[in-house]
Amino acid sequence: MRGGLGTGLRGGPGRDGDERGRLSRNTAGPALRTREFVALVALLMSLVALSIDAMLPALQEIGRDLGAARPNDTQFVITAVFVGIGIGQILFGPLSDRIGRRRAILAGLAVFMAGCLVSILAPTFEVMIAGRVVQGIGVAAPRIVTIAMVRDQYEGRRMARLMSFAMSVFILVPIIAPALGQGILWLGSWRAIFVSILAVAMVALTWFGVRQPETLPASRRRPFSPRVIGGAVLEVLRTRAALGYTLATTCVFAPFLAYLSSSRQIFQDAYQTGALFPLWFGVLSLSFGCASLLNGRLVMKHGMRRLARAAAASLTVVSVAAGALAFAFAGLPPFWLLMAYLLLAIFCVGLLFGNLNALAMEPLGHIAGVGAAVVASLITFLGVPLGAMVGQRFDGTMYPQIGAFAVFGVGTVGAIWWAGGGLGGEGGG
Repeated sequence: MRGGLGTGLRGGPGRDGDERGRLSRNTAGPALRTREFVALVALLMSLVALSIDAMLPALQEIGRDLGAARPNDTQFVITAVFVGIGIGQILFGPLSDRIGRRRAILAGLAVFMAGCLVSILAPTFEVMIAGRVVQGIGVAAPRIVTIAMVRDQYEGRRMARLMSFAMSVFILVPIIAPALGQGILWLGSWRAIFVSILAVAMVALTWFGVRQPETLPASRRRPFSPRVIGGAVLEVLRTRAALGYTLATTCVFAPFLAYLSSSRQIFQDAYQTGALFPLWFGVLSLSFGCASLLNGRLVMKHGMRRLARAAAASLTVVSVAAGALAFAFAGLPPFWLLMAYLLLAIFCVGLLFGNLNALAMEPLGHIAGVGAAVVASLITFLGVPLGAMVGQRFDGTMYPQIGAFAVFGVGTVGAIWWAGGGLGGEGGG
């Protein structure tokens, strides 16, 4: 886009407003200048990917130094963060409606930093996993509350434009984070990676604490009540579309988590890529990012349901074909063939995540805030044990991973079909 970030977000008189952007009604006070706000949002949202993907090259060293019982146990360093995120989302989402966005994010960052300290000082593998759960709980706050903070301040096309710029930066993090982790590992130990992540969190905490005002005025705050959360859970379970698309997203998340947690073993142990692992992982992350960006255009033409059905069917068919090829090569197809398959599979996953989550939220507009937290937590609590189960079956071949994408792909297709009301409810919206 000509003019870059500043021009793209500035707008003009009589159109989208001045450089500070158009505030939604009933905000607590004046917003930051838009360019600074975009940078801050991108930094806060990137903490999740940074805390996960930067650690991937160090998993083997962590397991060896801290006495992990089995090589596959190092995967828990990744899955533990998602367990914490599931807890944190259901806590900080509704809590931010009660105490305000600013205090919720500051509290979450403080918890995240405490978890980083636990991992830095961890004497055993069990303490490391506990620290990672705490990190996940804390990082859930900037992950989910930041979106609410954007919604508090911006409306319509300006909100969509701001989020697209922030997401573009956010998508870059999984591409470069493993390389950053690998570089730090060359210069120091795996503990230095946690120190670096802690330093980034301290920058975010200071920047946010000094510069970002509260966006939710006291008049719009709501009481924090377990009854509200319980009611939202029941609403999701009773609403066919919400439950169906939540289950479909779970079926996508489980094999993707298995890939994420076992990716180091796939590339470095099975395919002996060595120090090039961050490069190949980054290429696949780029496929995910391209799908997320392209989805914004495709969805306007084809609709969320049609795109989700096509992506789920494609993922399943491609995985079944890849499984047949894997048998022909004793579980380890040639590396170029593996990369071609994973590029297609992860591209489909990128299309599915955005559309299925939006479809799950469609009937929950009247409880959007707590509804989003409940849906995200249900996906995490259901998907993490399934993904961990697949990851723990890694045996040096691609059978478990490809089989998981195929089997859960069938589940995704079925859940989408059921959520849409079967044959009678399959619209194109």
